[in-house]
Amino acid sequence: MVVDKLGTTFAALSDPTRRAMIERLSHGPASVHGLTEPFALSQQMISKHIAYLVRARIVIKTKSGRESICTLRPEAIKTVSDWAMSYRRFWEESFDKLEVVVNQMKKEEG
Repeated sequence: MVVDKLGTTFAALSDPTRRAMIERLSHGPASVHGLTEPFALSQQMISKHIAYLVRARIVIKTKSGRESICTLRPEAIKTVSDWAMSYRRFWEESFDKLEVVVNQMKKEEG
């Protein structure tokens, strides 16, 4: 179900470290070691963050020799974007309707 996948994705995106990792991976694949460098976190904590992103299907982790490589799955982020866009249309239409009401109230006051 899309809602369950979105819940998992939003939970993964809720952490600033994981969002920073996603931002880094948006520029291309990176080794786990490469993802560890910018953070003042233990290798174990970084591995937990990566595992969370893998479970959420935002990141794919593959082995290349002795190195693990992480790659972003943009389609996972696109699902969130598509979901948010449907609500954006709803809110824009609601704000347009509100603007009409406010303008009508201003005319009646003036």
